[in-house]
Amino acid sequence: MPAHVPPVADERDGLLAYLAQQRQTLRATAHGLTDAQARMTPTAGELSIGGLIKHAARCEAGWIDLVLQRQRGPQRAADESDAAEFALTEEETLAGVLDQYAAAARETDEVIAGIADLGRAVPVPRGLPWFPADVENWSVRWVLLHLIEETARHGGHADIIRETIDGATLFPLLAAAERWPAPWFEPWKAPAG
Repeated sequence: MPAHVPPVADERDGLLAYLAQQRQTLRATAHGLTDAQARMTPTAGELSIGGLIKHAARCEAGWIDLVLQRQRGPQRAADESDAAEFALTEEETLAGVLDQYAAAARETDEVIAGIADLGRAVPVPRGLPWFPADVENWSVRWVLLHLIEETARHGGHADIIRETIDGATLFPLLAAAERWPAPWFEPWKAPAG
């Protein structure tokens, strides 16, 4: 996908296209990384690129579970800390979390394609401090906008982490990942050595 969303036909197409673009930019931050690099936390916080992608996959799957009112069970182990939600463990691989993210994206696209009315109510879960107690329902539209927001926020985190790891920035990473033709951006190449 190019760096810009192509023209859209309607609201649904636009929401899904912008979500796909944000996913692609988050994925691009991982281009060319080893598992060890994907685990790195080189900034003042505890975030890693692999952990952000893992979280984004789990987050998107969780929101689609909510849209479908499906109880699939916890996305993480009962003893997993909040910090571990954003970490790529030694048992996990970058390729594995990228596959999970792709699967979550496919499911989102399929589910949304099957919902006739984006205004359909999505009940707000109760008893969780980060959800509003005074709102009964969101809409499917709201969920999609929230997924775009969440993915963009974590994409920004990943941009900073990636630049800290090896100096790579988004457009050269996209040029390398998507094999853009010359001369616009020199595709990113792994540093020698």
